[in-house]
Amino acid sequence: MIDSILYVVPAMGILGLAIMFLKSSWVEKQDAGEEKMKDLAGYIASGAMAFLKAEWKILGYFAVIAMLLLAWLGTQTHNSSPVIAIAFLIGAVFSATAGYIGMRIATKANVRTTQAARTSLAQALKVSFTGGSVMGIGVASLAVLGLGGLFIVFYYIYVISTGGEVNGDAMATALEVLAGFSLGAESIALFARVGGGIYTKAADVGADLVGKVEAGIPEDDVRNPATIADNVGDNVGDVAGMGADLFGSYVATILATMVLGREIVSDDNFGGIAPVIFPMILAGIGLIFSIIGMQFVRINDDKGNVQKALNIGNWGSIVLTAIASYFLAVNILPESMEIRGYSFTNLHVFYSIALGLVVGALMSLITEYYTSMGKRPVNSIVKQSATGHATNIIGGLSVGMESTVFPIIVLAAGIYGSYELAGLYGVGIAAAGMMATTAMQLAIDAFGPIADNAGGIAEMSQLPESVRHRTDILDAVGNTTAATGKGFAIASAALTSLALFAAFVGVAGIDAINIYKADVLAGLFIGGMIPFIFSSLAIAAVGRAAMDMVNEVRRQFREIPGIMEYKAKPEYERCVEISTKASIREMIAPGAIALVVPIIIGYAFGPEVLGGTLAGVTVSGVLMGMFQSNAGGAWDNAKKSFEKGVEINGQVYYKKSEPHKASVTGDTVGDPFKDTSGPSMNILIKLMSIVSLVIAPHIAVKDHVHESVDMTESSLRLEATAPADQPHPDAIVHIPNLGSFSIPVKNALIEQNEDGTLKKCEIFLDSEVLKGATERDIAEKVIFIARVLVPSAEEPGKTDMKGLISIYKGKDPVSAKVSTRYDGAILHETHITVAD
Repeated sequence: MIDSILYVVPAMGILGLAIMFLKSSWVEKQDAGEEKMKDLAGYIASGAMAFLKAEWKILGYFAVIAMLLLAWLGTQTHNSSPVIAIAFLIGAVFSATAGYIGMRIATKANVRTTQAARTSLAQALKVSFTGGSVMGIGVASLAVLGLGGLFIVFYYIYVISTGGEVNGDAMATALEVLAGFSLGAESIALFARVGGGIYTKAADVGADLVGKVEAGIPEDDVRNPATIADNVGDNVGDVAGMGADLFGSYVATILATMVLGREIVSDDNFGGIAPVIFPMILAGIGLIFSIIGMQFVRINDDKGNVQKALNIGNWGSIVLTAIASYFLAVNILPESMEIRGYSFTNLHVFYSIALGLVVGALMSLITEYYTSMGKRPVNSIVKQSATGHATNIIGGLSVGMESTVFPIIVLAAGIYGSYELAGLYGVGIAAAGMMATTAMQLAIDAFGPIADNAGGIAEMSQLPESVRHRTDILDAVGNTTAATGKGFAIASAALTSLALFAAFVGVAGIDAINIYKADVLAGLFIGGMIPFIFSSLAIAAVGRAAMDMVNEVRRQFREIPGIMEYKAKPEYERCVEISTKASIREMIAPGAIALVVPIIIGYAFGPEVLGGTLAGVTVSGVLMGMFQSNAGGAWDNAKKSFEKGVEINGQVYYKKSEPHKASVTGDTVGDPFKDTSGPSMNILIKLMSIVSLVIAPHIAVKDHVHESVDMTESSLRLEATAPADQPHPDAIVHIPNLGSFSIPVKNALIEQNEDGTLKKCEIFLDSEVLKGATERDIAEKVIFIARVLVPSAEEPGKTDMKGLISIYKGKDPVSAKVSTRYDGAILHETHITVAD
C-alpha cells in the first residue's frame, strides 16, 4: 500500500508529459502561413534561443558554485547530506527545462495563431490556448514528476534503509535534501524572471519611444528595428520566465507543506507518511483536472467571449479539484491529527484546500477587475489621460495602490481561516490547494504572450485588418490574464512563504519572533526594505537597457536610408544583442540579494533575527508585487482602450490623439512594473524563505531544536504510576530503541479540578539519570514530544488524559508549558521542569 501510493505521484507526472507531447505535436502540425510569416517567426525563435543559451551559460557557473557550497554544508550537520547538491542541480535543470518548453512552443504557436486568425477567432483561440496549455501541463508535470520521484529515492535512502522514523531525524534529513530541489528551481526562476523581464521591457520601451512616439509608426511595424527584440522579449520574459517562476512556486508550496506534514504523527494506512505525501497527491490530481478543464475553453464564432471561455475552463478545473480533494482527504489522511498542539481532522484539511482554491479564484477576479478594459479602474486612467501625461501617471499609481486593499483582505482571511481550520498545516495545504490548478492557470497566462506575438507577426506581415482585429481581441484578454496570473502567483507566494516560514521556525528551534528585541525589529525593517531596493535595481536596469535600445533604433533610422520606405531591412539582430547583453549583465545584482541576504543575516545574527527579516520581506514584497503588477496592467489596457476609441467628456479619442500619447507614456512606465520587478516579488520572498530553510539546521538554536513528533507509544513516554491525587508519583520514561528508565521524582505538585480532571501538574526531574540513556538524542539536545498518560479520575487503573511534554538536557533548568487534551478538548496546562 505504501509503495503503490508513492509511485502514483510520479506516474501522474509522466501521464501529464505524455499529454503535453500530444498537444505540442498538434500545434506544430498547424499551418504556419506564408514564407514571410515563417521568416519573422524564425527571427523571433532564434533570438529567444540565443538569449536562453547566453543565460544558461552564466547560470551554469552559478549552479556549479552553489552545488559545491551545498555539498560542503551537507557535511556540517546530521540533518543534511551532500546529496542536497545533486537535488539542487536537478531542480535547476527541471526549472530551466520548464522555461524552455514554454518558450519553444510559444515560438511555434505564435505564427500558427496568426495564420489561424485569417480564418476565425475560434481557431485562433484554439491554437494559442493549446500552445499555452503545453506550457502549463509541462511545468506542472515536471514539478510532480521531480518531487515525487526524488521523494521516493530520498525516503528509501534516509528512512527505510536506516529503519528511521517517519517523524524523526531520518525524515527531516530526507526533506532537507529535497529542499535542495526547490532551491535549485527557485534560483533559476529568479534569474530567468528578472533577466527575461529586463530583456522584454528594454526592447518594448525602446520600440515604443522611438517607433510609436517619435516615428509615428505602429507598435509592431516591420520598419522598427526593435520590434523583433520586443517579440523575443514576450517569449523569454512572459513565457520562459513565467514558466520557471510558477515551476518554482509549485515546488516550494508542496515542499513547505511536506515539511510541516512531517511533524504530524499519523495513524494511517500508509506507514504514517500520509500528511507528508498528501500535498504531492493533491498536486497530481490538480494536474489531471486542469487538463480536463482545458477542454472547456472554446468559442463558436467571432462573436464568442474569449474571457468567458477561459473563465469556464478555470472554474471547471477548480471545482473538479475541490470535489476530488474531499475524497482524497477522507481516504488518505487519518480522522484526527495534531501539529504543534493544534488538533484538527481530515475534514478540516479539505476545508483548508477549498479555502485556498477560493482565495486563488478571488485574487484572480479582483485582479481582473482592476486591470480589465471597460472597468472603473482602467476607465479612470483613460479619463485622466485627457489632461496629459502627468495625470495619467498619477491615475495609474492610484489604481495600483488601491488594488492592494481587497486582495490583502482576502489573503489575510485565507491565512486566518486556514490556520483556524488546521493550524500551520492548514495554511500550507491551502497554498497547495491554490497551486493545485497551476497547469490551468499557466495555460491561461501563457496564451497571452502567444496572442501578442501573433498580432505582431500580423502587423509585420501586413496582413488584412481583420486578422489584426482578431489577434487584438486575444491580446487584450491576454493582458488581463497575464495580470491575473501574476496576482495569483503573488497570493500563492504569500501563503507558501508563511508555510516555509513555519517550517524554518521548527527546524531552527525558535518558538517565536519577538519584535520587542532590538535586533529582531532591525531585521524586520531590513526585510521590509529589500523589495524596494530589489525593484529599484530591476527598474533601473530596464531604464539603462532601454536607453541603449533607443539610441540604437535612432541610429538605424538615421544611418540606414530607405527603412521608412520599406526599401531597406533594419538590423534586427543588433537590437536583440543589446537586450541579451543588458539582461544578462543586469540580472546578477537583484538575484544576489535574494541569495546572499538570508545567509549573511542568519549566520551573523541568528535564526530569530533572520525570521524577522523574512516577515518584513514577505509583507513588503506581497504589497509591492500587487501594486506594481496591477498598476502596469491597468496602464497597458488604458492604452489599448484607445485602439477602439474612447469617449472622454463627450469627445471620442483614438490612436495618435494627445490622450493616447499620454496613455503610451503610462504604459511605458508600467512596463517594468508589470513585467520585471512586480512579478519578481513572489520569487524573491519564496527564494529567501527557501534559502533560510536550507541553512536552518546550520544556524539552529543548539539547545532547543524541535523534533515535532505527536503523541504515540513509539515516542518518549512519561507515565505516572500512582493515583493523580498523590503528590509524589514515580515516573517511567520510555525512549525508542533505548528502553524504559525509572525516573526519581524530586518534587511534584498535582492539582485537580472539581470534576476530577487534572488542573495542574508540575514535575521536577533529575536530569542526571538521563545521562547515557539518550546518547544520540539528548547529546544533540533534541526536544522530545511525549505522551503523558495520567490515571483516570473516574476509573482507577485506566489512563485517559493525554498531553505533550518537552524534555531535554540543558545547562539550566528548563520549563515547558504543555497543553493536555482529552477527546480533543484542552483540559489543562502541564509544566515540566528538568532540574540541573
